Amino acid sequence: MNAIVALCHFCELHGPRTLFCTEVLHSPLPQGASSGDISGQNEQAEEEEGGIQMSSRIRSHSPAEGASADSSSPGPKKSDMCEASGCRSLAGGHPGYVSHDKETSIKYVSHQHPNHPQLFSIVRQACVRSLSCEVCPGREGPIFFGDEQHGFVFSHTFFIKDSLARGFQRWYSIITIMMDRIYLINSWPFLLGKIRGIIDELQGKALKVFEAEQYGCPQRAQRMNTAFTPFLHQRNGNAARSLTSLTNDENLWACLHTSFAWLLKACGSRLTEKLLEGAPTEDTLVQMEKLADLKEESEGWDGSEEEEKPSSQPEVVEGQELSKCSPETSLMPDCNSWNVAHRRLSVFRSLRHMRQVLGASAFRMLAWHVLMGNQVIWKARDVDLVQSAFDVLRTMLPVGCVRIIPYSDQYEEAYRCNFLGLSPHVQIPAHILSSEFAVLVEVRAATRSSLYPALFEDEQSLNKYEFVVTSGSPVAADRVGPTILNKIEAALTNQNLSVDVVDQCLVCLKEEWMNKVKVLFKFTKVDSRPKEDTQKLLSILGAAEEDNVKLLKFWMTGLSKTYKSHLMSTVRSPTSSESRN
Repeated sequence: MNAIVALCHFCELHGPRTLFCTEVLHSPLPQGASSGDISGQNEQAEEEEGGIQMSSRIRSHSPAEGASADSSSPGPKKSDMCEASGCRSLAGGHPGYVSHDKETSIKYVSHQHPNHPQLFSIVRQACVRSLSCEVCPGREGPIFFGDEQHGFVFSHTFFIKDSLARGFQRWYSIITIMMDRIYLINSWPFLLGKIRGIIDELQGKALKVFEAEQYGCPQRAQRMNTAFTPFLHQRNGNAARSLTSLTNDENLWACLHTSFAWLLKACGSRLTEKLLEGAPTEDTLVQMEKLADLKEESEGWDGSEEEEKPSSQPEVVEGQELSKCSPETSLMPDCNSWNVAHRRLSVFRSLRHMRQVLGASAFRMLAWHVLMGNQVIWKARDVDLVQSAFDVLRTMLPVGCVRIIPYSDQYEEAYRCNFLGLSPHVQIPAHILSSEFAVLVEVRAATRSSLYPALFEDEQSLNKYEFVVTSGSPVAADRVGPTILNKIEAALTNQNLSVDVVDQCLVCLKEEWMNKVKVLFKFTKVDSRPKEDTQKLLSILGAAEEDNVKLLKFWMTGLSKTYKSHLMSTVRSPTSSESRN
């Protein structure tokens, strides 16, 4: 994340001051934090935390070197710094702290001030505003401010106990500065929780020191006895105690560097951006709507309602990815790892693989029922096999048309699901077995006569099974079928096309026919055209055949609510304006 995290302090003598800041560097390190040969004594300390390697390099300077470094630094002059290091974090000549992220080759560098003059100006202005005018009620808590020119700031102000300070406390703030306003606002909950943890740790350490000092020498009674003495003389030159003194932690700045570096790395990796080329597809809209519905349901349910929910009711998975392994296999002990691996091999890998296993005619019958919206029932003992079959078959349908019950101990009606997995002992009603709106795939143990030579490992794993596909309305081999089915079979039989290319062909075919569905929906549901005009439209769309019409009507149920509501609003608005005129 391209941001800067800084710790700021309100000095009673000099006003707001930046104590410590951590920035992200994608380019070579600045000269002050160079990892080359360094004259003098070197001390290196390396720590590993969260994949970040921290190197603290400390070098000693001669007085001339220290003077030249101070003169070229963009920070405040030495005369503006407190004598007791109240306005200073790192000692003179300290090069700072550097953390190397091995995964991304990014460096996190900590100094008292940024080396770049423009960044120094931005951090300085944010520091002043966070400790002066941009303060939340109570002067302690988070606030957001900024602009496009100077960046946007997340600031959290807080107090640190100090027995020698006015009011027995000093004022600090931790700020996060970046130019991306949307990203910073979306990171508010994350930053608030993590920065609040850092603040709690600092306040806890300072409170222990404060209580120990008050117990040894109570300052309140001493100040009351010397009420007429000037306040600055009472503190005997201790007006600006350093934060390391207030917390009694000599490694404070190294710990803060580690915390700030982790904060920048974690906050940058928790959110990702996706480039959307053009309008979102119907599958994307449906998935977003279903995620929103699931979120509302989870927020609306309480504990009592969850207990009253019947455990025997199977869960319907609508348009979501199925797990590749069952709960049984995920909890298996290590001694059965070979059996688990063998079971996971007994799955369908793709539509082409399924067509090779089932055979061309059985696969065509099964695919026809899938595209028409009929109920597809699989009976098998292997849960992984059934789930893999549904994973493969659902790729032929829009997300909104998929309703899956992966595995159940009882038959479920077609209105609840169009993909149903059953155990072998479940009895299916007779009218379902003879119905033309259902297809049954029974997975049986293969007899010795039905075993066939396997050319590939996938076929060898399924060689022990026999697949029987039956339906009350078998699809004749010479039947034309829907146009999209013929194109799918042509892609599957073309050996020049890889599996990935076939998957992209499916995406394109679904988008092509979903566009036809949108036109038909507007023409029939919104405009309410007569049947003669609808038939002409189907001829223009190349979908006048009976199977194509059935497919379009079924796929119409998979349109997103967003598209339907948008279409209704755009159509009704001209009518309302005309009626007003």
